[in-house]
Amino acid sequence: MELFRFEVFTPYRLFFADMVEFVSMTLIDGDIGVLAHHSSMTAPVKSGILRIKTKDGIARNAFISSGIIEITEIKTVLMADTAEWPEEIDTERAITAGAEARKSLEAAKLKFESEQAKAKIRRSEFRLKVAKMG
Repeated sequence: MELFRFEVFTPYRLFFADMVEFVSMTLIDGDIGVLAHHSSMTAPVKSGILRIKTKDGIARNAFISSGIIEITEIKTVLMADTAEWPEEIDTERAITAGAEARKSLEAAKLKFESEQAKAKIRRSEFRLKVAKMG
């Protein structure tokens, strides 16, 4: 299988940079899988699970929050607000954040309040899911 350069940046660090076989994640309009020679594009990414198949054929999963992906002939770059390997996830914090977000959702009176609460719940659920995968 052909390899391509994949990099993941957050505002705080270079999370991942290496040659890979495959990556997948969720865009705002559905899931995407990227292989070498994928068509060039730029798209917004939703919080969820980042799946990476490394150059050694090892599958790795990580949690990512919203961001943007840019696919070019040279490389694929994901810029995410947050990226965490399973061992980096604080499960107690994720559980607490999810519970607080559910309370906020119940109390929400405006659409943007309920949308923010739903996004926090989604992040909490995916963090816990990725932590269990680790």
